[in-house]
Amino acid sequence: MSLRGCYDCVSSCCFEYSTSKILVIRNKKAGVLNRFTQALVIAYVIGYVCVFKKGYQDTDTVLSSVTTKLKGIRTGRCVNYNKTVKTCEVLSWCPLEKIVDPPNPPLLAAAENFTVFIKNNICYPKFNFNKRNILPDINSSYLALCVFSRKTDPDCPIFRLKDIVREADEDFQTMAVHGGVMGVHIQWDCNLDMPHSWCVPQYTFRRLHNKNPQNNISQGYNFRFAKYYKNSDGTEIRTLIKGYGIRFDVMVFGQAGFSKPLFAEVALNLLLNRALLSPYMVHMLDWFEEEDRFILVLEYSQPSKDLLKFIFRES
Repeated sequence: MSLRGCYDCVSSCCFEYSTSKILVIRNKKAGVLNRFTQALVIAYVIGYVCVFKKGYQDTDTVLSSVTTKLKGIRTGRCVNYNKTVKTCEVLSWCPLEKIVDPPNPPLLAAAENFTVFIKNNICYPKFNFNKRNILPDINSSYLALCVFSRKTDPDCPIFRLKDIVREADEDFQTMAVHGGVMGVHIQWDCNLDMPHSWCVPQYTFRRLHNKNPQNNISQGYNFRFAKYYKNSDGTEIRTLIKGYGIRFDVMVFGQAGFSKPLFAEVALNLLLNRALLSPYMVHMLDWFEEEDRFILVLEYSQPSKDLLKFIFRES
């Protein structure tokens, strides 16, 4: 291609302006259909993308840590700890040796009234937001008395084992015979545009172990541990113990959204990504913010070409 031809092509691309022809149709049905279509688009963008999907927000996934502490049953009796100090009596249980078959009723029968204190700390590092499931309005006096209840104490982090199993539509006494695995799900879905006091955990419970009567091999949950000894002649012996119990797995999920100020190009692409994907638009895959610039990672659609190749090909 000659230099003159290249100059003419660049000049036509940069210094010429064209407009599309507008056709006005004076028809009520066509006009109503046009406005109705526009209204649907606006309702979709505002109602679904912005309000329901919160497409204007940046999001972050939760980082969490969980600790648990098993507690016994308070009998209500005050007993002597020593000559000068008295303490509350606590009823607890100790593992016993395994017998040939699991005992029924189970040795864990009284444990259904034990309580477990779940302490959960979460963090959304992108938004510098931290919280725990011991909410600001909870004090030590309340913790000493409360037990989780969806109706009366939904924010209490102390759970009765029997209640956890019952929430999953299971029976503690039945499960305790062969053991089982229970899942405690803590969900933190937070809209950080709203008051942070609205960001509270939601608890759900479910059975995780197999309960299929047609596939009951190694059902429930059990574990083994050994104690090692030496007899009088120095020979090493051991006692192998098989225990049946209920294991509680605590799992934390969550996502937070926050409308921090964004570069307009980033904000528009976030809105597009929350909408239904279109094959006619190039979507943003990821983005990064640096001190003096934003970096957008866009998909490479096929077929496509860059502007320079297009100029040389069409000239």
